[in-house]
Amino acid sequence: MPAITVDNILVLPRLPRPDGTARQRPVRGISTAHRQREGAGFEVRRPFPSTELRQADPFILLDQMGPVAYEPYEAKGAPWHPHRGFETVTYMLDGTMVHHDSNGGGGVISEGDTQWMTAGSGILHDELPAEELVISGGVFHGIQLWVNLPRAQKMAPPRYQDLRASELTLVSSHDGGALVRVIAGEIGGFAGPGATHTPIAYAHASLSPGGRLETPWPQEFSAMAYVLSGSGTAGAEGRPLTEGQLAVFGHGDALTLTADADQHTPSGDLEVLLLGGAPIREPVVQYGPFVMNSRSEIIEAIEDFEAGRMGHIPAEHVTGRRLGE
Repeated sequence: MPAITVDNILVLPRLPRPDGTARQRPVRGISTAHRQREGAGFEVRRPFPSTELRQADPFILLDQMGPVAYEPYEAKGAPWHPHRGFETVTYMLDGTMVHHDSNGGGGVISEGDTQWMTAGSGILHDELPAEELVISGGVFHGIQLWVNLPRAQKMAPPRYQDLRASELTLVSSHDGGALVRVIAGEIGGFAGPGATHTPIAYAHASLSPGGRLETPWPQEFSAMAYVLSGSGTAGAEGRPLTEGQLAVFGHGDALTLTADADQHTPSGDLEVLLLGGAPIREPVVQYGPFVMNSRSEIIEAIEDFEAGRMGHIPAEHVTGRRLGE
């Protein structure tokens, strides 16, 4: 898991430890991610939506892709497909993802990088493992988060933010026992580089064995912690939490995570995603890759896609070669 890190965590600025007047967020529930196939047939772990957690406003979906060690020519991706009405946030931990879109854009999401795609009014794109990974095989591990857009911004023009690993804001817990990479929003006064339509906080924390992360959390935001690998406890009450499980916190302005003393993970740490945001509190109607506020808007999205109003696959990706070649 070669996410961005530092040789000496003690040189980093430190998150403030919540004082005695802070209200610790209790753990409201813990759910376990289910497994399913996506795209061309790759497996994901999905903690939400699920039968246990149907809504996570302002988020729509969270998928953990891998970690998986692919044999040569075994890696799969998500061929051309449309999106409308929300944002996809792809965070790579191992391997490399390549994408193309119907506007002629494209890019590479390398280890530790984050790509923020605002689908808005609609776009077609594909997401594929890098050619070298497909040919040679290797480890692949990434996270995709879908962030809802409020009604007033669902038809915003599509845009990208490519956040390199080196741009993430790195801080440590108050005692130096945890490294926190802030991707977007603000945690404890430290802001990540991601610019969001919907106010959220999103971070990746690595807790050393026996380490404890106590941090302020925006009071008006929801709060969740998803374990990528390792084991520990959530909340001041110490609810057990392990790989593939999501803790949903209740109200308050601070949250606590603790790593077990023994961690049998590739990094040797408890690896956790922290996420939450300001609830949009609007109707959500989802049909596959379209997330809107009403059934009629879903029908309109399907019609626009079928009529080509979300764009067309560039000719070089249809034929396998560029025009004129």
